[in-house]
Amino acid sequence: MEETTPSQKLHLVMGGRVKDPRSLEFQDPESLHVVGIYSSYDAAVDAWRAQAQRTVDDAEMRYVVVHIHKLLTPEV
Repeated sequence: MEETTPSQKLHLVMGGRVKDPRSLEFQDPESLHVVGIYSSYDAAVDAWRAQAQRTVDDAEMRYVVVHIHKLLTPEV
């Protein structure tokens, strides 16, 4: 029987200080700031934007949206 329920799409918003402002390599991955996990991309972008705006003057701070659902089920 084929499942008809849409799969849940989770998004993680996290950030921290990067080694180089042109990269995504974090200086201290153990101290990353986890903003939260969101069930919609729009909510994740809103959270990302709020954190990015707070740190806009610090070029070494970077926040990202990670599509957790793509890691859990890469075929979707």
